[in-house]
Amino acid sequence: MPAPVILHGRITRLEPLAPHHIPGLIAAAAALEAGFTVVPHGEQEARTYVFQAEAAQLAGSALAFAIVTGADDCVVGATRFTRLDYWQGPLTWPLSAEPVTAAPGGAIPDAVEIGNTWLTPAARGGQVNLDAKLSLLTHAFDSWGVRRVTLRADARNLRSRAAIERLGAVSDGIRRAHSRGLDGAVRDTAFYSILNDEWPGVRGRILEQLAVRAMRRAPLIPALRALASSPIG
Repeated sequence: MPAPVILHGRITRLEPLAPHHIPGLIAAAAALEAGFTVVPHGEQEARTYVFQAEAAQLAGSALAFAIVTGADDCVVGATRFTRLDYWQGPLTWPLSAEPVTAAPGGAIPDAVEIGNTWLTPAARGGQVNLDAKLSLLTHAFDSWGVRRVTLRADARNLRSRAAIERLGAVSDGIRRAHSRGLDGAVRDTAFYSILNDEWPGVRGRILEQLAVRAMRRAPLIPALRALASSPIG
């Protein structure tokens, strides 16, 4: 499993999910209704959410992050690397010419999925998701050197699918009756991917979208400051 790392974007900071993020998670999730992604509501759910994320990290199956705004240190959501795939056995980072004889703690994957992403409503539709995705994709492709990043969404979740498609990810199709959704219904799942040779084009596309949104200067930060100062209960 790759070692935890803090990822610094232009307006966000992705921090390995930890207990000190619990109050921020509670505040960020308070305005969210039940949907297609697991979101922790209340202190008990938030504690369980963080505990399970830490357990997944120790098991080598996921690396979860709190999404924090750089301007005011406000937790606005969460995301993670998951389903890490090792094709020819684990490699260590930095890369070494020496043969790998055991699975080290710093193993890096050949392919990975980005998912379990949610944002507080005040942070949607602007730069936050794009900036966070850029940080994750840059780390996956440029630091780890993965061959593929996968993204997926409940086929009914048109908002998430549109956001994935705006990144420039390629549709791999819909897997019918793929799993059970949070609402109990058997769901179809839309799969997307970005390959390493497609990454430069995707990066350029994301940077262009960030520039456009920066010029618009939507009133995002005041809304997030209000969130950060709201009482937690």
